Amino acid sequence: MHMISRFAPARLRPTRAPLLAIAALAVAPTLASACSTCGCSLNSDWSSQGYAITRGWHLGLRQDYFDQDQLYHGTNRVSLGSFSFPTDEEVQLRTINRNTLLSADYNLSRYWGVSFQLPYESRYHQTIAEGDTAVSTSDANGIGDLRVVARYQGLSPDAGLGLQFGLKLATGRFRQAFEAGPQAGELLDRGLQLGTGTTDALVGFYKFGNLGQSVGYFAQAMAEVPLNARGGFRPGNSINANFGLRYLAAGRFTPQLQINLHSERRESGREADRANSGATYAYLSPGLGVKLGRRLEAYAFVQLPIWRRVNGLQLEPGRLWSLGLTYRL
Repeated sequence: MHMISRFAPARLRPTRAPLLAIAALAVAPTLASACSTCGCSLNSDWSSQGYAITRGWHLGLRQDYFDQDQLYHGTNRVSLGSFSFPTDEEVQLRTINRNTLLSADYNLSRYWGVSFQLPYESRYHQTIAEGDTAVSTSDANGIGDLRVVARYQGLSPDAGLGLQFGLKLATGRFRQAFEAGPQAGELLDRGLQLGTGTTDALVGFYKFGNLGQSVGYFAQAMAEVPLNARGGFRPGNSINANFGLRYLAAGRFTPQLQINLHSERRESGREADRANSGATYAYLSPGLGVKLGRRLEAYAFVQLPIWRRVNGLQLEPGRLWSLGLTYRL
């Protein structure tokens, strides 16, 4: 997540090293924030994709907030006033997400590194279930699913091209129940639980570099494929792709702009809400990084949806906010 280089090869020109040091300071693990089906795809610290060439630990703390209060079908927004209750299908009303991501990244050598990403999730949900006329609510809080991702960054002399591979582990609870309303005591949909209950394979790659002396770029993609089903549920395969630019000649400030893409297939299994799962999203995400000290960086991003298509009825946010800190030991 934020690293400069004691192990840079001799072919790395001195004029380029400061640019890479700055370029390594801003993009966080896109797949680490559990967003239910909202399609979170922000990349807030490049080092988590293996852009680090300095040995040692790098720590990160990130806070995400998004309010899913817009009901969509396909590419169209649906008005709640169009429903007459009771109905023969569930109509979700609102999901408020406040998620904290803790990350630790360790560079083992010039060629290898590993990152650990653990979310703590807070999710308040309101819905009117099939056949009900009153609102049922839940308030889930706890750790989500841990991700462990290794990287190989030896494909190019400047470590600007690399591979990622790892696992998402089933550390989050997935038996959360409604707390109030007609559905009190009934289990939430598995897509709204703190964890999926499954072990997933993570495979990706990244590329970063410079366009001249003052603009850096990156591209990164990662696929997630569940390796098993659990409790009658298997999440759909998904892929994230991110493309970004940043301006490197503004002193301690680093303006940034990203395009974030996310696509996921439908869930499966007896506990899956197959009809209302699976989606494709595109976000435009402006952000700003700020150097607070020799080892400490801060960043802020807002994700603005520019296109989305969902299966069935799904709640979506109008925008997503992220604030974070990264510290190099």
